Amino acid sequence: MTDALTRIREAALELPGTEERLSHGQPTFFVAGKQFAQFRANHHGDGKTVVCVRVSSLDEQAMLLDADPATYSKPAYLPSWISINVAGANVDWDHVADRIAASWELAAPRRLLEAGGR
Repeated sequence: MTDALTRIREAALELPGTEERLSHGQPTFFVAGKQFAQFRANHHGDGKTVVCVRVSSLDEQAMLLDADPATYSKPAYLPSWISINVAGANVDWDHVADRIAASWELAAPRRLLEAGGR
């Protein structure tokens, strides 16, 4: 779990204008006051270790859920987001970092995006 959080933290905090703070007891990453990623380990006893990220639409969420249910799940309390399974030895950390960055892009203000973003 700690290794997963370390990797998620590194991917999130390398993005411009980001900060980490607890939200509802979970390590959560913000840009300009908006959440873009949240780490969850056994959230409400669900047994999962995931990072939750924004998606562009409910259609994208549904497509990801259908395409790879072993990797993706629907997070509790975060509509229009997706959970990515980060437990186990076969996690594609480049993919996780790309999804975190894409989520950042959905939350970041124009001034950061225009400054070059990631």
